[in-house]
Amino acid sequence: MLPFVKNKEILKQLLRFIVVGFFNTGIDFGVLNFLMFITQHHSGWQYSLFKSISFTCAVINSYIWNKKWTFGKKDGVKAKEFGQFLLVSITAFTVNVGTATYLTNYIGPQWGINAVLWANISAVTAVILTTLINFLGYKYWVFKK
Repeated sequence: MLPFVKNKEILKQLLRFIVVGFFNTGIDFGVLNFLMFITQHHSGWQYSLFKSISFTCAVINSYIWNKKWTFGKKDGVKAKEFGQFLLVSITAFTVNVGTATYLTNYIGPQWGINAVLWANISAVTAVILTTLINFLGYKYWVFKK
């Protein structure tokens, strides 16, 4: 067992959160790459818009699966809970899109990497940074029992 995990329930939730996260990441990257492919825009304000759209799609999926499956909340949508979810998600959104945009538009492709691959590396970096924010916020604030 991981040393920071005090009980099996937290480990189970963390593993489920990671599984949901992989699906969310797939949605995020799928929508992002689809939009880049159909428009041939890989940077600039268009990239920021596409990243915003793709992240929003992933967040909607995240709410549904994390509420029901990861944290086992069976009740319907509650205004307070949904508001808290949105606040955590907006924080993560700011970090996610801000990081990806900064790396893509201000740092730019490094080490001979092409623009499309660099845009995806930027998005992966953003996902890594927001994973911890989301898990802690959802577990201990939004979906706490």
